[in-house]
Amino acid sequence: MIIERQEDVTKAVLGELARAPNARFREVMGAFVRHMHDFVRESKLSEEEFRTALNYVVALGKASNETHNEAVLIAGSLGLSSLVCLLNNGNGQTETDASLLGPFWRMHSPVTPNGGSIVRSATPGPALFVDAAFRDAQGRPIEGAEVDIWHSSTEGFYENQDPVQADMNLRGKFFTDKDGRISFRSVKPAGYPIPIDGPTGELLRAQGRHNMRPAHLHFLAAKEGFKTLISQIYVADDKFIDSDVQFGVTRHLIGDYVLHENEKPPAPDVKGPWYSLKHDFVMEPGESRLPRAPISGKAQGERPTIPHLA
Repeated sequence: MIIERQEDVTKAVLGELARAPNARFREVMGAFVRHMHDFVRESKLSEEEFRTALNYVVALGKASNETHNEAVLIAGSLGLSSLVCLLNNGNGQTETDASLLGPFWRMHSPVTPNGGSIVRSATPGPALFVDAAFRDAQGRPIEGAEVDIWHSSTEGFYENQDPVQADMNLRGKFFTDKDGRISFRSVKPAGYPIPIDGPTGELLRAQGRHNMRPAHLHFLAAKEGFKTLISQIYVADDKFIDSDVQFGVTRHLIGDYVLHENEKPPAPDVKGPWYSLKHDFVMEPGESRLPRAPISGKAQGERPTIPHLA
């Protein structure tokens, strides 16, 4: 098609897309092209701004490696990850146990017996004892579900970011028992800053935003016959609970982390206050499919410094 005026560009691209044999590809890419072209027209995008945008795409790739995924990070900071999650789970609103995968899930976390600890190297913080149940939509326990757990340390790092922590520290894989339950010991998670040395940091600075996530535990549960459940359970009194940089907090995902100060702890080596968390998850029927892990390795060298944006 010979272009006679600027509107013809969109028609020409859509015309070529119409040749694609995959119907869903045509639908998704057609919508993408229409909205992208309308965005350019609405914003009257300058050539300089267009080149800057392309450089951002290049920078996302350059900033990503086996221990860091900048594309996932910026998608969360734009709210895209949360939006896709909520549209595809539960009732399409917020009453769902599903949440963001985030950029820090690794495959092959160590299989750990129920009641075991996922603390694999010296990690400061009060002990946390977790009891989680997984049920279907009718409330029946799901036996044999594979459940991955991971979270950041109280010093604000996932182990893959932190050469000081042991490999797979604060990570573990559990299997639900006949009552659909898992249990484990860890330390109470803390909020942490997301990395800001790449395009995501530029985005946050341009908006005058902070780079903090409220404290949370990650859960990923998989079992044949059920849609893979990816969840995060947040600490209610975290100071950033209502301003999560990744827009992941829904009312449904705020957990009940109970402080115990004068009660006997579940383990004899616990000194001082400790916490417990009990939470029930509902898994929806569907195809069991693991996501592609956004990272695969562990950082080497010195512990990084991640600034806190005000």
